[in-house]
Formats: sequence, structure tokens, C-alpha cells
Amino acid sequence: MPISHAKAREIAERLRKGRDMEDLPDLLAPREISEHPLPDRIPHPRAWSASAHRARLEFLSERGLSVPALSGDAPDPDPETLQGQIENFIGYTRTPTGLIGPLRVNGLHAQGDFYAPLATSEGALIASYDRGAWILSRAGGVSCVTSVEQVQRAPGFAFEDIADAVHFAAWAVDQFERFREAAASRTRYGRLIDLSTHIEANHVYLILAIHPGDAAGQNMVTLCTAAICEDILERTPIQPSYWFLESNMSGDKKATVLSFLNTRGRNVIAECRIPRTLIEKGLHTTPEQMDRYWRMSFIGGVQTGSIGVSGHIANGLAALFLACGQDVACVSEASVGITRMEVTEGGDLYASLTLPNLIVGTVGGGTRLPTAQESLGILDCVGTGKAAAFAEICGAVALAGEISIVGALCAGHFHEAHARLGRPDSGGDQRTEESGSGT
Repeated sequence: MPISHAKAREIAERLRKGRDMEDLPDLLAPREISEHPLPDRIPHPRAWSASAHRARLEFLSERGLSVPALSGDAPDPDPETLQGQIENFIGYTRTPTGLIGPLRVNGLHAQGDFYAPLATSEGALIASYDRGAWILSRAGGVSCVTSVEQVQRAPGFAFEDIADAVHFAAWAVDQFERFREAAASRTRYGRLIDLSTHIEANHVYLILAIHPGDAAGQNMVTLCTAAICEDILERTPIQPSYWFLESNMSGDKKATVLSFLNTRGRNVIAECRIPRTLIEKGLHTTPEQMDRYWRMSFIGGVQTGSIGVSGHIANGLAALFLACGQDVACVSEASVGITRMEVTEGGDLYASLTLPNLIVGTVGGGTRLPTAQESLGILDCVGTGKAAAFAEICGAVALAGEISIVGALCAGHFHEAHARLGRPDSGGDQRTEESGSGT
């Protein structure tokens, strides 16, 4: 996304965190398994027995992770504790949750080998992402960077004529520091970081960008925007004829072309380089064929008017969002992204994924629910100071899914895996250490 000089400097300072930028290549570099062996894979893949289920719980327990809410051993929360999460409560919709991994992440904020919980009822999805995670980890991992972090609200104001609209807009842009104080009166963690104006005839749209701290930020920015609008109505030299807190110009819960011009959420970039031998053995195809598929699918996406072009980002993000207590409706904007695959000069595969609108958080909202706390705990992403790391893990998981599905389509295995794993009593199969199974 294009950003202003001032904002670019602010982001650079935040990303440094006291480090020299010269250290960045080492931080994001692949960690080869010859020097940094991968941890164990999840036991009993593609086994649905009670004993296999217990073995996976023991696998987590051995790593100091207790998941009584996820496993069903803990009682449901007292309904009175759910205020702020639900109204007219009657019970729970329970979605099966599985693990993928290990997934090696070499991020600016997330560093390590992670097991990611995904909640889904789609057969073959866990197998697909697990295979992708294994391929990426064997290649040294995924390099990830969370850069811009901001959430917008866009209040709209109507005036009698263009002259009043221009007068108001000119006044508003000079009120940034006052607006920042008004926003701070409604939150301890968020802060107003940018203000843009857009005039359409006698309408003025103010696009307010707020850094959400470690929250997803939807409620925070709404309350902060309300405070700013109250201040505007008290002090503006030109009173609007009418106004609305949200003018449908922020991109909230919808895919928009604004995604690639103005991040809403957290902007995450992920990349990897996969050796040819790993593509051939693990995905049963070639870098050239995956490059060809990407080119054709990109052209197909352009012809259908796709906002962003990817394989199935929404699959992995929806499953992560469900497991980790995120606002699932935000997948509509969070899954806008660009996947890219190219053959390198050395004949390997370069793959990248850009997610400009990743609305995620590790505090507040649904993250307080017991199962969400346990899922975030598996990722070491509970509480403050963890949102940027969680965003990078989301990017790595999504890229794992992209690698796996493109590999399956190139190898002609896409329909076979869904026949094996997408139906009850279809038998499944056991993955091999080299290639895995699923798509």
C-alpha cells in the first residue's frame, strides 16, 4: 500500500523496536532444519479414534498446554460471564478443532515452530494446511512482517452546498491534535494516527485511522469516532445538515479496492523459497507447473473482477478466526490478498502472500472465551504484546494453504483428496514423512 512519508517513518520506528535494520535479513532468514531440527509432528494423522484423540491431547500436555475447554472436559462458562459476547444466549455452536504443524515462522514479531488450531467442518482442510505447513517448514520456514496496523471509521457529513463542505473539510484537517485527544478519552490503548478527507459534492467523508493496540479494534474505533464526532458538533464553524457515524467508506466487513491503498487491520507480508526437490517429493509437481497455474489463475481472477487474487485464503483464516475468538465476519475483508508464485533463477519456487486487511487481535472480544484462550495459548499469543505475532502466524498459515492447494491442482490430486477425506467413512490415509496427504 502507498503510505505517506510521515507514516512510513512512524512505522519504521515501531518496527525497529531498538534493533538495527541491518539485523532484519538475519531475523527473517530461513532456519534450515539441518541446523534447527523441527519438533515432532502431530501424532496419529488422519485417525479419528478416541485413542488418537487422547494421544493428541497428551501431545499438547507434554508441551505444557492444557485444553480442557477445547477437549470438552471443562464445564461451559456461566452465562452471566458472556455479557459483551452474546445477547439472548441459548447455547453453543460447536465446531470441530484440529491442529496443523509444526509451522516454522521467521517473523519480525513471531519466531518459532508453531502448532496452529483450526476450527472447521470441511473435510480435507486440516490435511491440506498441515501438508503445506510441513512443506514450508522443511524449506526453512516462512518469513513474515507485520507493518501497518490501523483500523478505520469513516463518519460522513452532509451540508447545504459545496462551499460549506469545503469550509468544513478545511477546518477538520487542522483539528488532528484535538481529535486525537477526544479519541484518547475513550480508550487506554488505541490512538488516532491519521485523518483523511474526501469531498463528494456537498458530502464530506472523514476517514479516521486508529492504532488498535493488541485488540482487533472494531469496537474501539467506533467509540473513539463517536467521541471525535461529539467534539466536531460542539466546535465546527459549519454545522452539517445531518451526519452518520459510519458512511460505508471504511471498508468494514466487505472486500473493497481500498484494501490495497489503505490497510484496515494489520498488513502482513509472507514469503518463502521452496527447493525444487521438496516440490517434487512433497507436492508431486514442479515449480514450473505451479508458476503456470498461478499465471492462469491470476488472469482468471482478473477476468472475474476479483479483489485480490488467491487460492483459498478464506479457508484458513475462517478456521483460525473461529478457533481463536476473532470476529469471523471480518474474513470478508481479511481474506482479500494476493498470492504470487514464480520459478527462481535456480529452478526453485518463490511464493509470497500479501494480506493488507487482517483484522485480528489477542485481547478483548471473543478472545476472552475459554476455547479461544486455549487456542491462542497453543500459539503463545494470549494477551497484550501478541497481536502482531498472531497476525504473522495467520499469514504463514494462509500461505501454507496456498502452497498445498496449488500443488494439489498441479499434481491432479485435488479431487482425489476430497473424495478420500471430505466424506464420512471414506477411509482417509496416512501421510508419509516426505509428502503428507490432503490438498
